[in-house]
Amino acid sequence: MAKITFVTNNNETITVEGTSGSVMSLAVENNIAGIDGDCGGVCSCATCHVHVAPEDLEKTGKASEIETDMLELDDNANEFSRLSCQLEITEALDGIILKVAK
Repeated sequence: MAKITFVTNNNETITVEGTSGSVMSLAVENNIAGIDGDCGGVCSCATCHVHVAPEDLEKTGKASEIETDMLELDDNANEFSRLSCQLEITEALDGIILKVAK
């Protein structure tokens, strides 16, 4: 099980727990504002864009080429950007902090 903390654009901090699936699915199931997942998790829309806390970047690993290409289309992307649909919930993500991108 992993506890994942989301920080919304309203600076609301919400911690949820998950055991499997994508971080995007967990966010949508828990009504995290700003995580829409319009494409259903196939890495084609960036409506699940998050910024990983710098100290947690090692937990997520690097983005794939397809994910990087999608993030290049988002004006709010930076070196801490990930698409939450591409982050699989594992114990390695326990304690991670993700800020919802604008």
